[in-house]
Amino acid sequence: MGLRRSLYKTPAQLRAMVEPGLITAAALDAVRALIAPGVTTAELDAAAFDVVRARGAESNFQLVRGYRHTTCISVNEQVVHGIPSSRVLEPGDIVSIDAGAQFRGWNGDSAITVIVPGDASGATADAARVAARQRLSDVTEGSLWAGIAALAHAARVGEVGDAVQGSIERAAAEDGATYGILRDYVGHGIGRRMHEGPTVFNYRVSDLGPAVRPGLCLAIEPMVTAGSDETFVEEDDWTVSTVDGSDGAHWEHSVAVHDGGIWVLTAPDGGAAGLAPFGVTPTPLT
Repeated sequence: MGLRRSLYKTPAQLRAMVEPGLITAAALDAVRALIAPGVTTAELDAAAFDVVRARGAESNFQLVRGYRHTTCISVNEQVVHGIPSSRVLEPGDIVSIDAGAQFRGWNGDSAITVIVPGDASGATADAARVAARQRLSDVTEGSLWAGIAALAHAARVGEVGDAVQGSIERAAAEDGATYGILRDYVGHGIGRRMHEGPTVFNYRVSDLGPAVRPGLCLAIEPMVTAGSDETFVEEDDWTVSTVDGSDGAHWEHSVAVHDGGIWVLTAPDGGAAGLAPFGVTPTPLT
């Protein structure tokens, strides 16, 4: 009973999670603005760190034992947990950036995927490959919003994963393509710790898990590949890459369920734009 009660925050606790969510969003905005050919992933990480520090917060990623960066940055066949480094971005790369912030003991967690544009000389990658990578990102982001929209009306947490998988399946049928959903890496609850219960699967499960009710706060984060869902951890003991070398994409938002509805904590508009196609209007926390 104690563990189940801990899944749900009070209204005051949910309000305390607004600022870390906005700080996380601002850090990702700063990274997005810098993505260009010739920029290193370490430079992107430094930009995120500067925003988090300037807003009076700390990187919750740096609080994970053995990790010293503000972000995880994964490129091409890397899906999640890539380590920022001297790697130079090239035109047409698909880049996923995962970031988080802890502010006054509360956490935010979010991720975006961006395709690196052509450089100043007009050089770019193969157009078909760039288009496929953009489509992969769009499919992944679309499945994220489908999951968030489902949360607005769900009775159980597992309904989120059903909506995520359904969205990806529809896209695959439309595209005549294969998309893999990572099985070993999932979403989670968020609050005083970046990773809390419950587990938020990105696919259908028989056990639908705990009830969706006011006070629940989830980090929903589909991780999708353009091929097989088989992955391995690289020699750095962090980076998760596809076995078949297919590209990966990762999108994530932290979302609060409250008495008035839902609010996307890591979106400045509360998720209004992303939820509009689903007929869902987010309600601010008061």
